[in-house]
Order: sequence, then structure tokens, then C-alpha cells
Amino acid sequence: MGCSKTLVAGLFAMLFLAPAVLATDPDPLQDFCVADLDGKVVSVNGHTCKPMSEAGDDFLFSSKLAKAGNTSTPNGSAVTELDVAEWPGTNTLGVSMNRVDFAPRGTNPPHIHPRATEIGIVMKGELLVGILGSLDSGNRLYSRVVRAGETFLIPRGLMHFQFNVGKTEASMVVSFNSQNPGIVFVPLTLFGSNPPIPTPVLTKALRVEAGVVELLKSKFTAGF
Repeated sequence: MGCSKTLVAGLFAMLFLAPAVLATDPDPLQDFCVADLDGKVVSVNGHTCKPMSEAGDDFLFSSKLAKAGNTSTPNGSAVTELDVAEWPGTNTLGVSMNRVDFAPRGTNPPHIHPRATEIGIVMKGELLVGILGSLDSGNRLYSRVVRAGETFLIPRGLMHFQFNVGKTEASMVVSFNSQNPGIVFVPLTLFGSNPPIPTPVLTKALRVEAGVVELLKSKFTAGF
């Protein structure tokens, strides 16, 4: 009898209480919620909204991606971000964009976007786009040279990279289904974390000598 009462109570909790706990409302409840980037209110997802009377209409437009970035960097590439911090009008809408410019032989090194799927179009030149599958796919590398006007898709959370295989500059524009997709650069994360990952951990994981790890750490202590 006690077991039956427990079962009934459990079913009641699952049917009536769980929806209240798990209920979410990911879609916006207003036309626009222009981010108040100086707001003091803590929010889990997104920023608090500016009053519409103070928002103007510039939040609907941006020219930031019109200008090429400076590719004189160690990677030979430049990322121009257009997320909610740069374009407050995207707040709560679940979208953002980047422009990436490449010098010849420049790369956007292996990285992950933990919160978004990415879709991109090559605007100029030709890029080797590589996507690395998880252990489920045997860590398979999916890659292709993508040329101007062609597109590519990168599922959320998969490691990927782009490399300019052409002899001229290249550029691409990508969009994300998140206002803040996040980014984890694999080399920087492994060898430039703060505080550093202990060297014995990396020597064991990478199967190399400590001197190799220390050399790689020295390349990333100043960031990217």
C-alpha cells in the first residue's frame, strides 16, 4: 500500500510539478528589446531592455561588417564581431554575425562555439573549411575548399577551422542562432589558460615531453 502511495505521489509530481519547473519561454515577448548594456540588473539570458522611447531606430541597422579587419596578426586573420555587445538590437532575438578576413595563408584556428550553430558564406577568395566530428563519428574530419559565393554549415559545439588556401586575401561572413554564441579557441585554451593547465596534465594527454608543452605555453602567454 505504501509503495502504491509513493508511486501515485511520484506520478503526480511528474505530471503537475515538472512542467512548472521546466517551463521556458525562449521567444521574445515584444517586437524589440534593445539591450541596455549599462543596466545593473542581473539577467540569465540577455540584457534588460531599454525603454522603447529611448531606443531610437539605429538598433535595426549596423555598418560594422562593411570594413575589412586588420589581418596583421599571428594567425593572419581578423574577426569582426557583431553580437549583442556590438549590436544591442539583437538582444533576445537569438541571432548574431561575424566577419572574418584572411591574409594569404591566414587561418581562423580550431575553435568551438558552445552555444550556437554557424552558417557562413565565403565573400571573397577560397577557404579550406574543416569540421571535426565527435567521437561518435570516429573524430572524422569533414573538409572542403569553399569558394566565393558558396556556403558552409557548422553544427553547434563541433570544432572547426578555416584556412586561406588562395594567393590573395579572402573573407567570409557567418551568422549564429545565438546573440552570444561564445568561442573556445583550442590552442589558446590548452596553452594560454589562466591559471595554466598543469604541465604534467598536458604531457600525459598530448604524449609529449614537458619541454614541448612549456614551449607551446610560451607562445600563448600573451593571448592570441
